[in-house]
Amino acid sequence: MSDSDGGCCRCCCSFIFTLGLTALFMWLSLRTSNPKCSVENFYLPSLDTTLKNPNDTTLNLTLKLENTNKDKGIKYDAVKVTVSDSQNRNHVVANVSVPEFYQGHKKKAKKVGTGIANSTVASQVASINGKRVFWVDLSTSVKFKIMFWYTKRHKIRVGANVTVNATGVKDERKGIKLKSMAPRMGSFCVVMGSLLNFLVFSLLNF
Repeated sequence: MSDSDGGCCRCCCSFIFTLGLTALFMWLSLRTSNPKCSVENFYLPSLDTTLKNPNDTTLNLTLKLENTNKDKGIKYDAVKVTVSDSQNRNHVVANVSVPEFYQGHKKKAKKVGTGIANSTVASQVASINGKRVFWVDLSTSVKFKIMFWYTKRHKIRVGANVTVNATGVKDERKGIKLKSMAPRMGSFCVVMGSLLNFLVFSLLNF
């Protein structure tokens, strides 16, 4: 092999390696994580047996939303919460909405919401040892802020069962994590990951 051929080979290897590092950097920069969501407080006065006149038809809850991204902010659309008698959402107990807001990177926020509850539906949920289980469903759309620009909107839908005791409050002292039912990354990041794999494979077989 001549010196010119060797130089060309080294140049090609260097180019592929640089391109691979660039693709890796871009993928890591654009990779996003959906916020963590949990129910911290939950109160249905109509189920509170300690009240003499439990005619309050409200539902009060507190949500905790955590942005785990180190260098990306999150802009939330209105956060909609639906409380139902089951995951199938056959009978809705109440709807709660939290206005849109922005959350900085590595920030946590607690949002209080109040809705009108259907006390009839709530009382018809089967009670076992004075406890009833409700399904809490949260849905919203978010845009991630990367430096000075925003990504396209990503839909988020999470949910979990919440057990309520005889005083109408959440039985679990700790917050109840709402499990995600939506993709974590956008299609662009998937494409970048595929490109990186292709470049690495090409380099190894050069």
